[in-house]
Amino acid sequence: MSWNISRGVLATCIIVVLLLICVPLTESRYLIDLSTEILVYALFALSLNVIIGFSGNVSFGHAAYFAIGGYANAILLTTYGWPLIFAFPAAVVLSGVAAAFVAYFCTRLTDIYFAMLTLAFSMLVWAIAFKWRSVTGGDDGFVGVTVPAFIDTRVPFFYFTLIVVTTSCIILWLICHSAFGQSLIAVRENLTRAGFIGVNTRLMRGIAFVIAGTFAGVAGAIFAMYNRGVYTESAFWAESAQVLIMTLLGGMYSFFGPAIGAAALYLLERFSNEYTEYWPTVLGVILLIIVLVLPEGLVGLAKRLKARLMGGN
Repeated sequence: MSWNISRGVLATCIIVVLLLICVPLTESRYLIDLSTEILVYALFALSLNVIIGFSGNVSFGHAAYFAIGGYANAILLTTYGWPLIFAFPAAVVLSGVAAAFVAYFCTRLTDIYFAMLTLAFSMLVWAIAFKWRSVTGGDDGFVGVTVPAFIDTRVPFFYFTLIVVTTSCIILWLICHSAFGQSLIAVRENLTRAGFIGVNTRLMRGIAFVIAGTFAGVAGAIFAMYNRGVYTESAFWAESAQVLIMTLLGGMYSFFGPAIGAAALYLLERFSNEYTEYWPTVLGVILLIIVLVLPEGLVGLAKRLKARLMGGN
């Protein structure tokens, strides 16, 4: 199994985690909230990259599992009064089961047909959340989510999020750099050839889909508690588009690229909304830059700059 990691990457990860641990020491509520939100979206983007960057498929409906995780955790905690130790895993499992159901149909297809079918299932989840008002609250949202007392304040919740997201990232890294992950890359590079050498390509793509949906559910379950509510927008196609852009912006062929893209895009959105009303325009420009100038994302740009500097020396 290829679980080796370069010293530079490992050192960078340790520094980032240490800096995040120190965030509450600033006593800035804004910075703590911002860091919590970025952590959630970083995990959301990393989960999508299992489908895009490793199995080579594009999903337009990844927000469905984010929303399922959020709604399930919120309902179990609030409506049924489950303790977090049972509600959270149950929500994550439900997201994985939903992803497995969708994967059964989607993995029969490839390319644009796969992408459009993921979008169709996502919009079905959105429609259920929108119409099932007695359970989900409909377009008013499911508000007043019960959060356990030990994480009911800003700082404990931040550390809870940091622990869960860090653990999830480690698990995802181990999966993506295992023999399974290498087989996925083979499927991504040449689906037909991988099938000829004995790889069950449909099964591999299905497992990748389930893994991605499960960890999207983790992100959604955290976000529901953070917001003290879940809204139908979480399952809408625009949410899937946003996390897709995060993944592309950071670099889909790099494991940590989507997390970098999530942080960059979320910060840009926050700062843009503070100074202008034209965030959709800014987002459009970012998408054009990605497609025309940065197809490998910010990580690819960093590698190119490093190669030029090394070449110049």
